[in-house]
Amino acid sequence: MRRLLLLLLLSPAMALGAFDANGVKLGDNEAAVKKVFPGIRCKPLEWKSDAADRRCDDAKVSFAGVEARITVYLKSDSVQGFDIRFDTGLIEVVAANLKKRYGAPVSESKDTLLSKNKEERLVYKVLWEQGTDRAMLSSLSTGKRGWLSVSRGNFDDAIYRIR
Repeated sequence: MRRLLLLLLLSPAMALGAFDANGVKLGDNEAAVKKVFPGIRCKPLEWKSDAADRRCDDAKVSFAGVEARITVYLKSDSVQGFDIRFDTGLIEVVAANLKKRYGAPVSESKDTLLSKNKEERLVYKVLWEQGTDRAMLSSLSTGKRGWLSVSRGNFDDAIYRIR
């Protein structure tokens, strides 16, 4: 039992206490986001949602060893989720970096899908979970962007549900 507890305490994700983007964690405030990403622009969300009331966007950031774009969603001055987008060709670099940073994933899969015109597409997904927090890394071989989505609770379901 003690070994299991020690192993959990030494896990990279546990050491950070949460999934992060260059040190910005779920629950941080807008000031912390602007400190880490000085070029980020924040504004009220364009639609009414229970998941967030503000969003912050930055065109170019360095994340997990690659150039990326980030969007951070806040509710009552607390980060509820963030999305990071990058070139699909860099998915392996990002995945390796996140495995070191977040620890072993809960699941990892590479699936081949056939489109209606019989074109094969490779879907790559990696999932990390910690309590109600989740980080999902994904890419589609025929797409331009890989994607990391980090959120708390039912954020993914609620963000585009308009009130």
